[in-house]
Amino acid sequence: MDLAALGDLWFLPERMAITAYSARWLLPFALPICLYVCFTDLREMRITNQAVILLAAVFVVLGPIALPLPDYGWRLVQMVAVLIAGFTLNIGGALGAGDAKFAAAAAPYIAGGDIRYLVAIFAANLLAAFVTHRLAKYTPLRRIAPGWKSWDMGWKFPMGFSLGGTLAIYLLIGAFRGA
Repeated sequence: MDLAALGDLWFLPERMAITAYSARWLLPFALPICLYVCFTDLREMRITNQAVILLAAVFVVLGPIALPLPDYGWRLVQMVAVLIAGFTLNIGGALGAGDAKFAAAAAPYIAGGDIRYLVAIFAANLLAAFVTHRLAKYTPLRRIAPGWKSWDMGWKFPMGFSLGGTLAIYLLIGAFRGA
């Protein structure tokens, strides 16, 4: 099998539903917020309201520039739908409130046609984040950040580490492989 054929096995299509244009507009503003969410959830086991509000505000302001207006409106509907679903999961104890709010703020960044790819990115990223966190937690790497709350939370895992990473990876891929 040659390398070109190996590339065909990759789970991403030749082009994603998100446009490269919109991903390139949104990525520079969303990326620092995603990295901040990863860091604060690792350090404090919480996703701050300021980060969630800023992520949503970036989309509200840049969305009309990055997307056609009908798509922009549907993406705002996505945000509300994910917020309702997230709070329902939070009430049931399946998801933290910060995770639910971050997922809602991140929802409008995702093109509807990319949901299956987003799920694949999230699954791979969740596994990698969990293994990385546990590896650092139970090895001398823990000394790099001795005061992080996530080290001492038993089986609880800082999902913001994976959620923030997933949005960042999705937008990065979209910037290069978008429609």
